[in-house]
Parts: sequence; structure tokens; C-alpha cells
Amino acid sequence: MARRQRFTVMIEREGEGYVSLCPELDIASQGDSVEESKVNLKEAIELFFEVADPSEIQARLSIIR
Repeated sequence: MARRQRFTVMIEREGEGYVSLCPELDIASQGDSVEESKVNLKEAIELFFEVADPSEIQARLSIIR
């Protein structure tokens, strides 16, 4: 069973689009709408967990504990 974790998402308008940030993991993305920006950030976070070295994941997660 997959473990679920909640993260903060901050979304700000920047020019014609939106920038989303997950400060706990220091991952950002963007989109043309709030929803697109949020979906893109979710995808970026999922990709991070798929490809990052376990030590990098642990280092980023230990900051929030």
C-alpha cells in the first residue's frame, strides 16, 4: 500500500500564468491557470519521488520534521 503525505502548495499569479511551489520539497511548476499549475506541480512531485535518490528524498523530508 502506498504511503500518503500532504504538502503545502503555494500558487501565485506571475504575468499571464501561475507559478506553484511546494516549499517542503523545494519543487516548483507553472501553468496557464491555477488548476493547471496545481496539476503540473503534482506531476513534478510524483516524478521527483520516482527518480530521486533516496538520500535526496530523506534530506528534503527531514527538513519538515
